[in-house]
Amino acid sequence: MGARQENTGRRLGLTSLTVAASGLLALLIGVAFAVLLFAISDANSSASARRASRTALVEAGTMERLLLDLETGQRGYVITEREEFLQPWQAARKALPAEERRFTDSATSPGQRRTAEQITRGVQSFLDDYSVPLVEMVRRGDPAASGLKETAEGKQRVDALRAQFHRYMTDERAQLAERTDAAGANSRQAVLAAALGLAASTALVAVFTVLQHRAVVRPVRGAAAAAEELAGGDLSVRMAPSKVAEIGALGTSFNTMAASLQDSRRRIMESTEAVHRRTARDLHDGAQQRLVSLMIGLRLARELIPQTETAAIDLLDQSIDNAQTAINELRELASGIYPLVLTVKGLVAAVKDLASRCPVPTVVESRDERRISSTVESNAYFVVAEAVTNAVKHAQASRIDVTLAFGDVLRIKVADDGVGGVGKATAGSGMSGLADRVAAFDGKLAIESPPGGGTTILIQIPIPA
Repeated sequence: MGARQENTGRRLGLTSLTVAASGLLALLIGVAFAVLLFAISDANSSASARRASRTALVEAGTMERLLLDLETGQRGYVITEREEFLQPWQAARKALPAEERRFTDSATSPGQRRTAEQITRGVQSFLDDYSVPLVEMVRRGDPAASGLKETAEGKQRVDALRAQFHRYMTDERAQLAERTDAAGANSRQAVLAAALGLAASTALVAVFTVLQHRAVVRPVRGAAAAAEELAGGDLSVRMAPSKVAEIGALGTSFNTMAASLQDSRRRIMESTEAVHRRTARDLHDGAQQRLVSLMIGLRLARELIPQTETAAIDLLDQSIDNAQTAINELRELASGIYPLVLTVKGLVAAVKDLASRCPVPTVVESRDERRISSTVESNAYFVVAEAVTNAVKHAQASRIDVTLAFGDVLRIKVADDGVGGVGKATAGSGMSGLADRVAAFDGKLAIESPPGGGTTILIQIPIPA
């Protein structure tokens, strides 16, 4: 009772420590994120203001360029009186209304907007009150258009407007520099404070995450994955050892259970195949031989009966046919239980005999053929038989290819050109039995079966030294 209370108290202490650490972590993260949010908000505001200032400077430059195009175009036209020199003037005049709206809308403060509106009115006045009339005077052939008075007035207007542009852009650059400096100072302070909070939070989170992952999460995930594979029929799966006592004990128990199940299934299969082998041998050496002797006796008896005894001859012929049918059926039965050719000639010969009796054309190829353990031979034969049977029943195939490769591991490939679409989720009892038989001997099974692309079964079975 005392030990139980001690354990309970220990669990409560761990819970209190976890709650306290979680509260501290939440506080640190909250403060750090609040500071970061402030810094981000300030940075976004500063970035927006800087973008607006840059836009205002760009629009001011564009507006000034249009003014210069107006002045340059009209001056070239006045000097040459040729229309092609008026093209920049015409293009600037056409673009001016839209640019005036963009220029005034891009102002970043009420004062700058008033200055922009004043500049806009000045440019429009230059165009309407001076430039357009001057161009019309040149077109009429008025000699006053090139006089000193008109030239001086245009220069004065342009110089005054360019001075206004200069003041506008100087003020905008000063605002941009001020905003940049303030944003930089605020960002540095906020980032420093947030970095300290985040560093402490990150360190605490990292410690908790590493301990939790190593002690609990990773072993539990491994146990869940191993249990899923074991439930799916893979008895060769094992859990990795763990330094945590409880997880280690769970892994040991799981591995012992899986090994016991695997050994049990292997012994059952070996015992069953031994019974099949013995039954097939008894049928071949016993009942089949007796039927053969009976048929021989019936044939001898038929030869001794005169040809005039037609009724007796017909009866004997019918009995001989029945005896031959019984021998054939018994031979097929014995071959299905355990083929004699497997015992006498080995795996490749048995598989070729199986292929010769298959209703679907089946081609068998082998590499490095040799005799191996009878247990592995019989298991491999029935693996191939089940795979071929599944292809015949379900694949709608016109050809089956079987490949046997001998080495440290026996590699078996059974491929058909059928409808495909077979997977672990859709496999029936045939595939389940196939997987169970392979897993019982520490083998590996893989299925490649794209819809419409046939089915390929790849099997690896270890060969004992």
